[in-house]
Amino acid sequence: MPCQREDLERRERVFLAPYAQFSDDTQGRVHAEEPPVWRTQYQRDRDRVIHSRAFRRLEYKTQVFLNGTGDHLRTRLTHTIEVAGISRNIARALRINEDLTETIALAHDLGHPPFGHKGESVLNRLMSDHGGFEHNRHSLRIVEELEQKYPRFSGLNLSWEVREGLVKHFTAYDHPGRREGFEAKSSSLEAQVANLADEVAYYSHDLDDGLEEGLLNEDQLMGEVRIWAHAARVVRDLHGDLPSESRRYIIIRTLIDEQVKDVVSMSESNITRANVGSSNEVRLQANPLIAYSSERHQLNLELRKFLYDHLYFSPEVHNPNAQAVRLLEELFVFFTQHPEEIGEQCRRRAEREGWPRAICDYLAGMTDRFALKEHGRLISGGQP
Repeated sequence: MPCQREDLERRERVFLAPYAQFSDDTQGRVHAEEPPVWRTQYQRDRDRVIHSRAFRRLEYKTQVFLNGTGDHLRTRLTHTIEVAGISRNIARALRINEDLTETIALAHDLGHPPFGHKGESVLNRLMSDHGGFEHNRHSLRIVEELEQKYPRFSGLNLSWEVREGLVKHFTAYDHPGRREGFEAKSSSLEAQVANLADEVAYYSHDLDDGLEEGLLNEDQLMGEVRIWAHAARVVRDLHGDLPSESRRYIIIRTLIDEQVKDVVSMSESNITRANVGSSNEVRLQANPLIAYSSERHQLNLELRKFLYDHLYFSPEVHNPNAQAVRLLEELFVFFTQHPEEIGEQCRRRAEREGWPRAICDYLAGMTDRFALKEHGRLISGGQP
């Protein structure tokens, strides 16, 4: 007999820890639906995220380097896939729900506008008198309203636990606001894992991209970043002299492995100390239980400072992104003055919520290349 949802739910009850979020214990969806036959609720959610238009657009959105500037550089999509992989590894080690963790990881950047965090900053400034813009809130807006696929409801109608993970996605970059209906002090362990996996991914992979583009070099890292120096020594002791591409890859893989081991070890200690017996008890905790050790946290702050000093604000990264952000601002002004250039769906939304929010939604949904193309078509006579 085929494996059905009930079989998968029983398997969770046998294998997962008592503080995991069980899929048969979900708080459900805003719009009632028949449960899936061959999947758990969170597996259905994962598939809905992957099949969304917003997810596909991540392929052409900036991670650090302006999209299209290098064939091997991360995009927002490849970053998201890497976060999902790291999330699953940590969740599996801690015996919490891999499917929920992966789904939150896959959805966490759906609301990112073009041109990375600089794009987010300019939209927030332009919307300062109209509720602002923050990409976590916009991710939630996408899955609750903006995706239009189903006949009975707007959005993707994801489970409460996935939406909780988006509301409470908090990293060094991301500081979400409060949202009614998600008042618990903490989120599920699964959501906390997705948060930390995001940091593990972008610190390590931004290093890789910076080295790929020649903006960082290994001598700098050996002298200024202790976790790089340690990983490099481990790799040299194990493998001797390696070709440069292989050496960088193995060092960064070692960095990620060390981060994951630290998170699993520290989080297990925190969970044991808190003596939580259910996912709801996790939500009552004043502080996250998924965490780095204090030593690893300090080492990561050192790495973060290095990346800001030598990569994020370098002219090669900053100048193209700054120019692109200027184009985004000019598009906002243009559409304000020429609303007829926006599609019918956006015009209908403007009738309900006003033109500023409708235009912001439209711009946030653009890919880098579409924003550049539209600017050339509408404003600069074909020149981005």
